[in-house]
Amino acid sequence: MNDWAPIAKEYDPLKAGSIDGTDEEPHDRAIWRAMLARYVPNKGVTGDPHLTLFVARLNLQTTEEKLKEVFSRYGDIRKIRLVRDLVTGFSKGYAFIEYKEERALLKAHRDANRLVIDQHEIFVDFELERTLKGWIPRRLGGGFGGKKESGQLRFGGRDRPFRKPINLPNMKNDFYGEGSAEKRNWSREGTRDWRKRDRDNERSRDKRWPERERSWTWGENERDSKEERSRGRERKDRDRKDRDRDRSRERDTKKQRDDDKYR
Repeated sequence: MNDWAPIAKEYDPLKAGSIDGTDEEPHDRAIWRAMLARYVPNKGVTGDPHLTLFVARLNLQTTEEKLKEVFSRYGDIRKIRLVRDLVTGFSKGYAFIEYKEERALLKAHRDANRLVIDQHEIFVDFELERTLKGWIPRRLGGGFGGKKESGQLRFGGRDRPFRKPINLPNMKNDFYGEGSAEKRNWSREGTRDWRKRDRDNERSRDKRWPERERSWTWGENERDSKEERSRGRERKDRDRKDRDRDRSRERDTKKQRDDDKYR
C-alpha cells in the first residue's frame, strides 16, 4: 500500500484492467491480448515526447488551424499533428501538439482538459506512447479510459485513475473450525440435544402430514364443485339460446302464413 498511486508510473495491462490495480487474473480477452502483445513505438514519429500533448475526443470537423488557434494561447507551438485516415483522409478525432517550452506544456495540460471545441469536450494528457514504460495502445487491448458499454475500462490514467484499495481485516472463519478450542469442542450432551430436537421435528412433521392431506382433498373438492357449477351455467345458457331460436322461428313461420292468407 505504500507504493500505491492513482496514476500508473509503468504500464501493466493486468493492473490497468483493475479499478484499484490489484487484480491477479485478467477479466476479459482484451487484457490477455495486451499481455501477450509486443508493441514497439512508431519510429517514424519525430519531436520531443516530453513536450508533446495528446488531445482526444475531437470533433471530426475540427482542423489543424482551429487547434492552433486554441492551444497557442498557452505558449508557442512547434508542431501539430492531426491524425487522419490513410484512405479517406478524414480526421480520426485525436491529435498531438508539441510545444517549445515545458512551461507552456504544463499550462495546457492543466487548463485545456475538458475544454469545449466545436461542441465537443476534449481530453488532454501527456503523450504516453514514447514516455510510459510498457505502453500498449488501445487497439491491442491496452490504453487508458474506455466506455462502460464496451466492458473494457482501463484505469491508471488521467481519465480514470486508480481507486484506493480497501484494506479488509483478516478475520478467522469459524465455519472451518479456525476459532477457539472451546467453540470446536462440542460436548456429547449438546449432540444428544440436537438428536432429540431432530426426532421431535420428525414427529411434528408426521403429525402435520394428515392435516395437509385433508387440506389438499378439500381444495380438490372445492375445485370440482366450481367446475360443476361452471358447466351447469354453460348448459343453462345453451338451453336459453335454443329456446330463443325456436321462438324466433315460430314467429317467422306464423307471419309467413298470415301473409299467404291475405294474398
